[in-house]
Amino acid sequence: MDTTTSTPFPGAGRRTTTLSALLLASTLTVMAGTVLAPVVAAIRTDLGVSGTAAGLILTAHGLSLAITSPFVGWAIDRWGLRTPLTAGLVLYGVAGGAGLLADSYAVLIASRFVFGIGAAAVFTGTTVALMALFEGPERDRVAGWRSTAIGLGGVVWPLIAGVLAVRSWHGPFAIYLVGIPVGIAMLFAMPRIPATGGAGAPGGGTMALFRTAPRLLGMYALSLVSSFLLYVLIVFLPQRFDQIGVADPLVIAAITASLSLAGSGSGLFYGRLRAAMGYVALLRCALVLWGLAFVVGASMSHAIPLALAAVLFGAGSGISVPALAMWIGETAPAAMRGRAMAFSGTANFAGQFAAPVVAGPLVGATSITVGFVAAGALCALVLLVLLFLKPGAARQAAPVAARPQPRQAAPSGR
Repeated sequence: MDTTTSTPFPGAGRRTTTLSALLLASTLTVMAGTVLAPVVAAIRTDLGVSGTAAGLILTAHGLSLAITSPFVGWAIDRWGLRTPLTAGLVLYGVAGGAGLLADSYAVLIASRFVFGIGAAAVFTGTTVALMALFEGPERDRVAGWRSTAIGLGGVVWPLIAGVLAVRSWHGPFAIYLVGIPVGIAMLFAMPRIPATGGAGAPGGGTMALFRTAPRLLGMYALSLVSSFLLYVLIVFLPQRFDQIGVADPLVIAAITASLSLAGSGSGLFYGRLRAAMGYVALLRCALVLWGLAFVVGASMSHAIPLALAAVLFGAGSGISVPALAMWIGETAPAAMRGRAMAFSGTANFAGQFAAPVVAGPLVGATSITVGFVAAGALCALVLLVLLFLKPGAARQAAPVAARPQPRQAAPSGR
């Protein structure tokens, strides 16, 4: 149950600036791996690594992110949001940009692991900020805008990466450097949000969180599955295009961008959908779209239908990303929200890391088609679980607008 009031802004101008910085920072979460999709084949060839090893370049940061996210969440609950988020953005830029100078697989993978620490702070911090600064129907609208911004970032950044990849596979790593100026801007734009994990916070750490809100475990499982499915598509769809003779980095970048563009479009409608549907219903819709994406990917062997697979999956992600984030944030106790969102990051990026590790051997032993069929079957299985979810759990997903909203706290001068 959501019991947090929003943090008041000093003025309308500051509100617009903060929201703009927050939306811009949110676009960085989606490009953690996707900007490198156009150069996976080139890195594989130049460094002489296997397809699974090349896929890990897209997802290695997920392991360090999964490990460090709980510590980031604890730091936000304990000391507040602005400093961890700013530091994370700067680290994101420095470690991500290190790929410009990498000349071996070992160095590249090491930089990706360090990059994951910064990405953990960006992923958790931007979501916690949204929960702290907005409430009620306005929060749903902003969540939809954030989903749209993430989708647009997923269009713009991969297209720029495709252009930079024409000359060298090192080029796309330059895009990560944008985290440095965004971090500096966030330091000045973000209002001081007091730490919530001090006096009055539930004790007992992680176990207290799960005792208080056991439904979070199921939500984290959904986050892991959704991220796993996304990266199965991101890692192996470019390789599927390569099989049919489409290997131009700009074309692959455009396909990756179509996934994000579809997510951006569906994100624009998220606020309206959320007003009419609960979280469980929204996630069911996303799973249907994902299942259709893998059916198309498994059954088609021409470029345009295969591109449709990316569009279908992106449309589902534009719904699921804000739905899962807001559902988790509203279910967690306010004083433990940083940790709750951090564990979401752990689940999310563990799914990213697992995608090539789990699906890679299956695809290697059979085919990409078989891998996509297996991913579609996983979509059907999770959808079946959600269809039989107990009514009591579904009621927890009732729209925020239907519940009485807490009064906004008066400015305290902090």
